[in-house]
Amino acid sequence: MPLFRRPPAAEYLLVGLGNPGEEYARTRHNVGFRCLSVLAARHRLFFRQKHAQARLAVGEIAGRNVVLARPYTYMNRSGAAVAGLLAWLKLPLEQLLVIYDDLDLPLGTIRLRPRGSAGGHRGLRSIIEALESEQFARLRVGIGRPPDPSQDPVDYVLSPFTPEEETTLARVLERAADAVECFLKEGIEAAMARFNRPPEESA
Repeated sequence: MPLFRRPPAAEYLLVGLGNPGEEYARTRHNVGFRCLSVLAARHRLFFRQKHAQARLAVGEIAGRNVVLARPYTYMNRSGAAVAGLLAWLKLPLEQLLVIYDDLDLPLGTIRLRPRGSAGGHRGLRSIIEALESEQFARLRVGIGRPPDPSQDPVDYVLSPFTPEEETTLARVLERAADAVECFLKEGIEAAMARFNRPPEESA
């Protein structure tokens, strides 16, 4: 797959975190990838290009020129792809949004933040280290803690969702896509006010 020229006037970089490969596609650690899939399908965008160790879809969402990126570096080295893409697109940190799974949020919950620490997430930590900054927006998609406290969290995040969880996840990913569209259209504060609440309170 060939490289391609920098998209003209790209306004935002939206990065979904995950691991490449079919064996990881349906695992809990890949909800960032899956959120971007929902967004891409809504707006008829396709992951046909690659650059800076990421597969990209380019187009318009909510009136903004965007680049959707799935790093294929594997989770723990996501920072290399994100730093490379930001430099290539010549975008400031204020125009980056990272979407990823969060053990500390229950399944069915999403949270936006304008900045912050990695909170134990290795993919986010890699990005913070590569950018030498925590000053970028992120959207956390809850996957919950293992029901068995003795289960290794690493094994848990690399396990697939149950069929019942997949039903919940489908709704959550649609809501996360709504939140991204709100972020693009109205900014992080408006998106936080609307979506950092239970779904029934956000209509």
